[in-house]
Amino acid sequence: MKTETELIDDGLLLRRMLAGDEDSFTFLYRRRHPAIYRFALHMSGNVALAEDVTQEVFMTLIRDAKKFDPARGTLSGFLFGIARNHLRRRWEQDRHSTALPNDADELDTLLAVCAGAGKGSHSNGNGNGRGPFLVSRDEFASLETVGRVRQAIGTLPQNYREAVILCELEEMSYEEAAAALNCPVGTVRSRLHRARALLAEKLHDEQPLRRASAVGG
Repeated sequence: MKTETELIDDGLLLRRMLAGDEDSFTFLYRRRHPAIYRFALHMSGNVALAEDVTQEVFMTLIRDAKKFDPARGTLSGFLFGIARNHLRRRWEQDRHSTALPNDADELDTLLAVCAGAGKGSHSNGNGNGRGPFLVSRDEFASLETVGRVRQAIGTLPQNYREAVILCELEEMSYEEAAAALNCPVGTVRSRLHRARALLAEKLHDEQPLRRASAVGG
């Protein structure tokens, strides 16, 4: 059963925070921190960078909370937008690319999230069908999933990767993702459609080669 505080929506917590209630900020942080960290980690593949960006997002919220406009979207989308901007600034400062995480726990988490997103009963209201990678859970179990999903996500262009992470992994609606990415809903749809096709191609194309190699070996 949820506590009374857990039932309070983000908007009210934010208003209380602006009025000086430190506990409301703490609860907002605990509620939204995990998703912002996952987004930064999936986008960058760098644990330290993801931690830094997450902290920067909530420091920005403290400074600029009044810039949030509920008419333009949810607070969650607002925070994802801040995270996206911080990531882009960091990438501009440090041009060298980074690989997706090698830490086993982080990769297992990524795998679990991706496998869950592959369910046919995906419920984020986007009509996403079988999920971002267009494979069943049994197919996931039969693949060398961790390495292949890591490589597939890591090779997506940045704008496609953002759409996949927000709409599929974080289960945001197209409208919420569009607000976070500062682009039209139609753009989110087209990016996600293309990203799914690329991921499906990457995840399936290697399978016959791997089977042939195993037989030949």
